[in-house]
Amino acid sequence: MHRVILAAPDDFGGWRIAARSLAAARVPADTVVWQVGETPTDLFAAATSDPIPVATGKFAVPRAFIALAGSAILNRDPQRFALLYAVLLRIRDGAKALEDQADPLVRRIADLARQVRRDIHKMHAFVRFRAVEDQDGQRFVAWFEPDHHIVRTNAGFFVRRFAAMRWSILTPDLSIHWDGDTVTESPGATRADAPGGDPVEAVWKTYYAAIFNPARLKVGMMLKEMPRRYWHNMPETALIPHLIAGARARENGMIEAGQVAKGGKSDIGWAALREEAMGCRRCPLYKDATQTVFGEGPVDAPLMLVGEQPGDQEDQAGHVFVGPAGQLLDRALEEAGIDRNRAYVTNAVKHFKFERRGKRRIHATPNAGEIDACRWWLDQERTVVAPRMTVLLGATAVRSVLGGKAGSITSLRGRPIALADGSEAWVTVHPSFLLRIDDPARAADEHAHFVADLRGAQARMMELAKG
Repeated sequence: MHRVILAAPDDFGGWRIAARSLAAARVPADTVVWQVGETPTDLFAAATSDPIPVATGKFAVPRAFIALAGSAILNRDPQRFALLYAVLLRIRDGAKALEDQADPLVRRIADLARQVRRDIHKMHAFVRFRAVEDQDGQRFVAWFEPDHHIVRTNAGFFVRRFAAMRWSILTPDLSIHWDGDTVTESPGATRADAPGGDPVEAVWKTYYAAIFNPARLKVGMMLKEMPRRYWHNMPETALIPHLIAGARARENGMIEAGQVAKGGKSDIGWAALREEAMGCRRCPLYKDATQTVFGEGPVDAPLMLVGEQPGDQEDQAGHVFVGPAGQLLDRALEEAGIDRNRAYVTNAVKHFKFERRGKRRIHATPNAGEIDACRWWLDQERTVVAPRMTVLLGATAVRSVLGGKAGSITSLRGRPIALADGSEAWVTVHPSFLLRIDDPARAADEHAHFVADLRGAQARMMELAKG
């Protein structure tokens, strides 16, 4: 029997050295006992143990396993050391152990690592410092209760983020401190050792209450991302029950005052969504564009038109379809008997993508990553508006709504396509396609075809309305 004594619950370096030596010597997993400190983990194991053999051979270990093990070993699961060693033995024998994601052992370790990563994220998000005075001046102290052994691993994050201030993070297992130069450790603490509040919290609470937007409130999602067990760490959580109650009262007041649009779709909710989109950073396109160009139209419109992206004029004006393609669309809608003012018009991508040629900005087609990044906004617009019919103008709109493998414009054009929410889509070309046609006869034919597509979408929408 081999007993490995590790210095700490998160002693990845110690586990790695011992595990490599044992695996190189082909020591079976069931003959190794992993122990943290001097406290035995197996009361029935032999009191004495064989020395760890000196490694005499080498074998390659994938980087992916090192990264996975570095996270999983921080989990509180007492079997983590043995589970990781069992996988290491497979790797030593030449097996591609991590490739079989259905393997129960691999899935269990991956789940351990996933739990640790989530706990690290929670610590980043929910640590709240309070100012106190000590013999050296002002220090900021926080209390946190991690699920796993993540405190040492997280120290670097807080050093980088709060390098200019002196701080301490107290936890039940371990406390870490930063004096501006060095990270030090001390034993675990209790919540009573942490301060209860400071004057800055009153300012923060006022600010938090001011920016709280009831139109964005989703209680279930909030509790999933910010469980109640973390609430006592954060001053703003004392306001949440009151703010939730206030949001509900405000909603009821809007309904009674008739401020909610037909069908229960709120103009307030759309306005909040648009306001949030103004600060979108989901892809790099925002860096060069003048502004986010959001959709426009009634929030209860039965018809939605989805184009590709704003052009040069739209980017400067901040409105959709106001350039040459928009003017052509307006004429075609009029010929088809569709009132644009009763339709919701938007784009799959909300920022202008272009290439500079001298002083001119020439349109560039959004790539798949940019379309996918912006899909969240279009999905939210479609949720708010809930149109019966969505007309997809061009390939970018098709990819955004139907997916990358839906098919070509030619194969999809001019027929209803069922969507997952129970509504339908109708595919046609983008108006800019018509502007690029040089031959007058062909341009006239394509324009007539485009108008016919719009009429078809309108007719089908009326059928859906009947029922």
